[in-house]
Amino acid sequence: MATKTAAQRRTEARRAYDAYVQECPTRHLLDRISDKWVSLLLTALADEPRRYSDLSRIVAGVSQKMLTQTLRTMERDGLVSRAVTASVPVRVDYELTELGRSLLPVMQAIKSWAETHIEDVLAARERYDDSPA
Repeated sequence: MATKTAAQRRTEARRAYDAYVQECPTRHLLDRISDKWVSLLLTALADEPRRYSDLSRIVAGVSQKMLTQTLRTMERDGLVSRAVTASVPVRVDYELTELGRSLLPVMQAIKSWAETHIEDVLAARERYDDSPA
């Protein structure tokens, strides 16, 4: 077995988490956090823990299946925590974890950018669609 220099080990370590490499796990994470439901739920949880039903009302258009699936995925990834309170009916609250909070400024900036620049994007689309091929 050939030994590796420290420089070779550092190079391999850098490549181990290179999102441009197809097998890189960070690519899968980027795919996950770029999902529209993840970004909307993350920003919806910015200020306080929320119940499932509150999230369903805040994030218009999300189906019950997608809401459940997205929250489970976010919990699995360590972005949200889930607290169940025994009552009738059972109360389930979701809250951002420290890891989720660290992602929040990025998601809030993207959401804000989209809300600020949607008119520019719509105009660009119209120009593109109206231009000869």
